[in-house]
Amino acid sequence: MVNHYEDNLNDIFHALADSTRREMVQMMAERERTVSELAEPFDMSLAGISKHLKVLERANLVERSINGRTHICRLNTESLSQATKWLQFYERFWNNRFDLLESELMKAKKNEN
Repeated sequence: MVNHYEDNLNDIFHALADSTRREMVQMMAERERTVSELAEPFDMSLAGISKHLKVLERANLVERSINGRTHICRLNTESLSQATKWLQFYERFWNNRFDLLESELMKAKKNEN
């Protein structure tokens, strides 16, 4: 059975799999943005941008507040940090493997001389 943590990671990585959504996340990392500001660099309708935002919201990567007719979006860094922690495990795994490889290559080089 898949637990809530894994479901959330699946949603996060699904949301980040799209280049438009990654760029939107990057824009919100600088500061909160209105939906119109998020739509500006893309050749896409506001409805299309809204669909992308809903995917990001479902993954808890974005929080939206409404002030009159203006929708303001901000990045939820707590949710993003879950993905970072997951990736850091594999970074340590590969760093350890590369360290072992380097050690073996150095031994082989010494044995050649």
